Amino acid sequence: MDLDFLRTQSGYNEEDIDCYIHVWTTIQAIGGKWKMLILWHVNEGGRRYNELRRLIPGISQKVLTQHLKELEQDGLISRKVFPEMPPRVEYQMSPYGKTLEPIFEIMYDWGVNHRARNTD
Repeated sequence: MDLDFLRTQSGYNEEDIDCYIHVWTTIQAIGGKWKMLILWHVNEGGRRYNELRRLIPGISQKVLTQHLKELEQDGLISRKVFPEMPPRVEYQMSPYGKTLEPIFEIMYDWGVNHRARNTD
């Protein structure tokens, strides 16, 4: 992120830049086409990789793997490996990830209203 560039633009004060940084950080962590859907399903309970693939039609194996790694690195989900044969891996929402629950609720409510608005 080029903050020096923002500072040279008219209309951006330090408060705007601070807000921009926080929104950008949020989008980096949970933005994109798939991350919120992954988090939504993992928040419902422990999910296995193939279960997530079935629950999220259209997501590729590569993208799901990449997003799961990123979400784990950001501390939003945890990966639990069970010592069984064959090995079993489950993804679970971390305590930090659970702080997103109010955002899920707001997004759900907004989606209901948006659909109603567009179908009238």
